[in-house]
Amino acid sequence: MEYKDLTENQKIPVLGLGTWGIGSGTGADYSQDEKHVDAIIYAFHKGITHIDTAEIYSAGRSEELVGEAIKKFDREKLLITTKVSPQHLEHDQILSSAENSLKRLKTDYIDLYLIHWPNLAADMKKVMAAFDKLIKEKLIRFVGVSNFSVDQFRQAQQHTSNKIVTNQVHYNLLHREPEQELLDFCQEEKVILTAYSPLAEGKLVGGKFPVLDKIATKYGKTPVQVALRWLIEKPQVIAIPKSSSRDHIDEIFGTLDRNLEKEDEELLDKSF
Repeated sequence: MEYKDLTENQKIPVLGLGTWGIGSGTGADYSQDEKHVDAIIYAFHKGITHIDTAEIYSAGRSEELVGEAIKKFDREKLLITTKVSPQHLEHDQILSSAENSLKRLKTDYIDLYLIHWPNLAADMKKVMAAFDKLIKEKLIRFVGVSNFSVDQFRQAQQHTSNKIVTNQVHYNLLHREPEQELLDFCQEEKVILTAYSPLAEGKLVGGKFPVLDKIATKYGKTPVQVALRWLIEKPQVIAIPKSSSRDHIDEIFGTLDRNLEKEDEELLDKSF
C-alpha cells in the first residue's frame, strides 16, 4: 500500500474502501450481509485499511457491517471514516450522532469524523465546538468535511483550532470540478482531498473511452486501475472506490504497482 500524510504524525492509504450502498441504498437490507462483511474483511487483508461510511448509508446498516468486520482486526491499524448528516448539525445532534455511530461501529473512537454536506442554516461556530468536544473526549481523532467549497472550508476552519484534515468530494476523470479551485487549495494547505465516486459509478470500467482503454493496454492494466492511478498520483489526493466483491478489490489493489508516465497523465487530462 502507498500512503500520504494526513497529518504530521498520521499516514492515510491512497486507496480506501467506500461503502455507499452496502447494506442496500437508503434503507437497511440484511440479505447481503455476509457478502458485504466478507468484502470488507478481504479489503483489510489486502492492505486497504481505510474504510469510509456514514450514518445515512443504508439507515445506519453500513456502519453496523463495518463494525462487524473491524472486530476481527487490531483497531489501531485501521482508519475508520464516518459522517454526520447535514440535518443533524445542531450542537447536541452532532454529539448524539457520533454516539450512535460509535455504537453501530462497535468501537471506542472514530478516526475521521466528517460533516457530510454543508448546511447553510447551521451555526458553524457551534458545529465546530461540538467537534472540538468530541476530540477533547477522544471520541474522534480528526475532523473533516465533505462536499465543501473552499469558502465553506475556510469558514469551518476559522471556528476551530483543530486542523480540518480532509475534504471528501466527487472527483474522477469525468467530473473535474475540484480542479477549478479546490484541488489547488488542498495542495497548498496540505489538506487531503478524498475522491468519492472515483470510477464515475461504473462509467470508467472500460470499453467506453478508447483513450483510457489504450493506456490501460500499454501498462497491462485495466481501465479501472488507470482511472484510479490518475487520481492518486496527484498530490494530496486519495480515492475511496466502492466494492462489495473480492475480484473488484483485487482489481483496485492492482492499481498500486505502476506509475503513469507524464505523457499519459497529460493525455488523460486533456481527453476527458
